[in-house]
Amino acid sequence: MQFKIENGPVFTSLRVQLGAGESIKAEAGAMVSMSNTLELQSKATGKGVFGTLKAAVGGEALFASLYTASGGAGELLLAPPVPGDILKIDLSGSTLFAQGGAYLAGSPELELSTKGSFKAMFSGEGLFLQVISGTGTLFLSSYGSILEKSLASGENYIVDTGHIIAFEESVQYKLKKAAKGIFSTLASGEGLVCEYSGPGKLWIQTRNLKGFASLITKLAPRSS
Repeated sequence: MQFKIENGPVFTSLRVQLGAGESIKAEAGAMVSMSNTLELQSKATGKGVFGTLKAAVGGEALFASLYTASGGAGELLLAPPVPGDILKIDLSGSTLFAQGGAYLAGSPELELSTKGSFKAMFSGEGLFLQVISGTGTLFLSSYGSILEKSLASGENYIVDTGHIIAFEESVQYKLKKAAKGIFSTLASGEGLVCEYSGPGKLWIQTRNLKGFASLITKLAPRSS
């Protein structure tokens, strides 16, 4: 499999070249175009009925799309649903936690599941986090540009809850108020943030989709 990330950093797309017999799994609805040599199959997101229902409760799509070059080599063009960038990560027997909706595509060998997290629910990241494990190539998408932050052992770093894309399994985090005191927290407009502790890497997006949706809602005309 060969790939090329194009048209970045705003309207980024992923062009994948599959050799005969090769496959790639992608988020449902991410396909822009493809060669007629590719075969598309829908696969359940989670393992078994319980895993699929858990993914649905977590806000994930019930099914993912599996593209296979069954009729010979072919090309697949993928794009995320919002303007932003695409991040490539190579996993080697490791696990990554990602915000819901960040997964764009990856090797079929990667295992995708969801994990309930009350910390995530109260931090605004959603009740469930995407858990991506195994060995293979992974592509995540963002709203805005992507920043990478490496944390040393014991190093702490604070990120607004709407700006996190993913973090390595070795990174721990806890929820906290952005400012001291309830009034200061509300007046700052920041609300709650997450404090991450190293060692490990985390990836941040420069825009907040929930913040943009809130702005659009405020500007939308209201019926009298």
